[in-house]
Amino acid sequence: MLILFSTSQPAPAAAQDVPLSGLGRFEGWRENALIGYGLVTGLAGSGDTRRSGVTRQALRNVLNRLGTTVTDDQISSRNVAVVMVIATLPASANVGDRIDATVSSIGDARSLAGGTLLMTPMLGPDQHPYALAQGALVAGGYSFESDLNQQQRNYPTTALLQGGATVETAVDAHILKANGEISFLLSDPSFGTAQHIADAINGRIGFGSAVAQSADEVKVRYAGDPAQLTAFLARIEAIQVKPDSTPRVVVNERTGTIVAGGEVQISSVVISQGDIKITIKAENVASQPGFVSGFASDVRSLVVTNTKLDVDDSVGDTVVRFPNTTVADLVQGLSHAHVNTRRTISILQAVKAAGALHADIIVQ
Repeated sequence: MLILFSTSQPAPAAAQDVPLSGLGRFEGWRENALIGYGLVTGLAGSGDTRRSGVTRQALRNVLNRLGTTVTDDQISSRNVAVVMVIATLPASANVGDRIDATVSSIGDARSLAGGTLLMTPMLGPDQHPYALAQGALVAGGYSFESDLNQQQRNYPTTALLQGGATVETAVDAHILKANGEISFLLSDPSFGTAQHIADAINGRIGFGSAVAQSADEVKVRYAGDPAQLTAFLARIEAIQVKPDSTPRVVVNERTGTIVAGGEVQISSVVISQGDIKITIKAENVASQPGFVSGFASDVRSLVVTNTKLDVDDSVGDTVVRFPNTTVADLVQGLSHAHVNTRRTISILQAVKAAGALHADIIVQ
């Protein structure tokens, strides 16, 4: 089957103005990872088993701090689990602020549902405590077992501590450097976009205020009152520019998803698509000899394998000819030709290899 598509080349989509807050961030304004190690109690027999020595040791340490001395033989409950606790500290946080935390089992517990996390210090990369986590857990699943029968939903060994971590050490981002410079970092490096940002800042603040240092950094000079820095940064974030677009085609082979900008161009190309399906079926048949009285060591079953091979030559082969067009037109044309999504992904990769697709293909 031959299908010809005659499409005129559309005009590239005009780039939209985007505020600087959507194109990047100021250097120093970043979140920080926190981690802790603690115990979850109150589990209904779904905690760590006695094989987990670290759980018994952690429980002994907690009880010793509370004035109770116990031995290993006195700890036999499965209502306790040892866990790792992680959280993200915002770039600016005050003492008393509450943040979310995620709790994950590191032992052999079956479920954390219904458990309560005991007070757990949350450490930063410098090994200093910045928050304390404690409270009831919310698990998004369950796991029940009885007489070798098990029912499980989602992953009950990970739970959420909603607002259960309290900030104990205030943090603040340091954006203004000692030399009076501020660095704006682009999330998507581009020399053109960096120059557009520098020109826009110079036009709003004053000539010489900003310079494009590289494809991912724009330096801004600030000589005003440090108390007015927040207002200055707000003015910069509100500036709008037209970023340079990078032609990309994102494909997900697992889900069969294709995402591409409407302006991604394809040169004139001819696509021939067809396949031959080969199916091999093997069937094992046991030939059992009839009843033989007595014992005969030389009589045994015979296993025979029958193999069937089918070759299906597809009758829906497709040849598609495209003039200079876009990925959107190509995908639409292949869809009209009844080419499924996964084959369309293979075609896009082949067109890219042939040098006719002028964009980067990102395979997820």
